[in-house]
Amino acid sequence: MIVGTVKEIKTHEYRVGLTPESVHELHAHGHDVLVEAGAGLGIGATDNDYRAAGARIEPDAEKVFAAADMIVKVKEPQKAERAMLRPGQILYTYLHLAPDAEQTADLVRSGATCIAYETVTDAHGGLPLLKPMSQVAGRMAIQAGATALEKAHGGRGVLLGGVPGVLPAKVAVIGGGVVGFNAAQMAAGLGADVTILDRNPEVLEKLGMYFEARAKTRFSNKANLADCVAQADLVIGAVLIPGAAAPKLVSRDMLKTMKSGAVLVDVAIDQGGCFETSHATTHAEPTYVVDGIVHYCVANMPGAVARTSTYALNNVTLPHALKIADLGWKEAMKRDPNLLDGLNVWNGMVTCPPVAREHGYDVVPADIALT
Repeated sequence: MIVGTVKEIKTHEYRVGLTPESVHELHAHGHDVLVEAGAGLGIGATDNDYRAAGARIEPDAEKVFAAADMIVKVKEPQKAERAMLRPGQILYTYLHLAPDAEQTADLVRSGATCIAYETVTDAHGGLPLLKPMSQVAGRMAIQAGATALEKAHGGRGVLLGGVPGVLPAKVAVIGGGVVGFNAAQMAAGLGADVTILDRNPEVLEKLGMYFEARAKTRFSNKANLADCVAQADLVIGAVLIPGAAAPKLVSRDMLKTMKSGAVLVDVAIDQGGCFETSHATTHAEPTYVVDGIVHYCVANMPGAVARTSTYALNNVTLPHALKIADLGWKEAMKRDPNLLDGLNVWNGMVTCPPVAREHGYDVVPADIALT
């Protein structure tokens, strides 16, 4: 198979779909790998590094898209990239289609086979290709929130951990999954007063056992959520419904109960965001203010730590890429139903039920694509 990766063109996105080490693995399996010139510079990988691993360097993305059987990326294809997809071509990347009707329509029109990292599952129902980026984003959420709390950035002028004689900041983490756990770890490590909200009693029990006195847990109902948001200096939105748009848990009315200069960090923004007042921002302009509350809603947070993120991502995406390249996507999915869960769009049809519901498409069961 001819496998291609291109330079990411989303604003301040420095990750890349394949590291030189991943190229070496694909090449060792007998596959040709095409890499757009300069694609790896954001992680410190030169074109010569890719050549040494067995890749052929192409001058632009058009050449890669035209020749490759499978495109391996990080972020969802931008409009110019979607225009280069062709029927039967495999696209293997993060898609986050539920909040993105335009991208969904373009992928349907393309006729490509579109596999989304974020809906591939594991034997335990987890999301293994989303997990490493959720770990990064959860940890970064605290860094970003701490910076946004500084007065020079529009915040309240509060230090997360406080100092002797001065109380630490109150941090509310909405959602106790991978993002929420990592955010709480970072916040508690800095000495903040941390409360984690979740609706799953088993999750709350595990969090309570792990953090003990270093963080509090509360059941996430409307009253508890409103109370925590009103008291918080920093709120982390860390909710996820796999493949679907995030629920709007913090309303605009709730902002009026918050302290002026408090900060909201919406890690769920890739799936539409869990705050009513959220809209996607970029690393170039990461924050905006609504009703005196600072919003940080960068849709590709891990892109800021591109080298760490790319290597963590390749650790989990490469095994599936090798299966797809070695066996073809149909046979790979027949053998691995967890990979089949990643199929979102195929042959002009939507195969992911939450995406189909969100945008009004008839859903085609994914296993039909295999027959």
